[in-house]
Amino acid sequence: MSVFRSIRSSENFHIVLWLFKDLCWVLEMKVLGLVMIVPTVSVAAWIAWRCRQNIGEFLHSLAVVLWICANSVWMIGEFFYKDTTRPIAQWFFIAGLLCVAWYYLVLLPRGKGRTEEGVTQP
Repeated sequence: MSVFRSIRSSENFHIVLWLFKDLCWVLEMKVLGLVMIVPTVSVAAWIAWRCRQNIGEFLHSLAVVLWICANSVWMIGEFFYKDTTRPIAQWFFIAGLLCVAWYYLVLLPRGKGRTEEGVTQP
């Protein structure tokens, strides 16, 4: 049994977690910011897992997971490593972009980006 009634409701809650994590970042609340990485990444990964039957939704959700990981690495770098982790964060951002690029440039043109209803996703 899922904690959330739908993927959409879990995405909405995930936004709250993400905003709270980033608020901790800008307020320099280091411990709470670090703690918030775990639920924020976990819920994003759970959403991606739940979307795995639909490749388009999965790749977008995976890009979000990678985005939050990049964001978290960047935050940790600013908190503890004089912003030297930014190059590591860039790789997570690039990986997320590659996920959605694969979808839009390869799968969607081949008709592989279709929903279960058979309608091509925008």
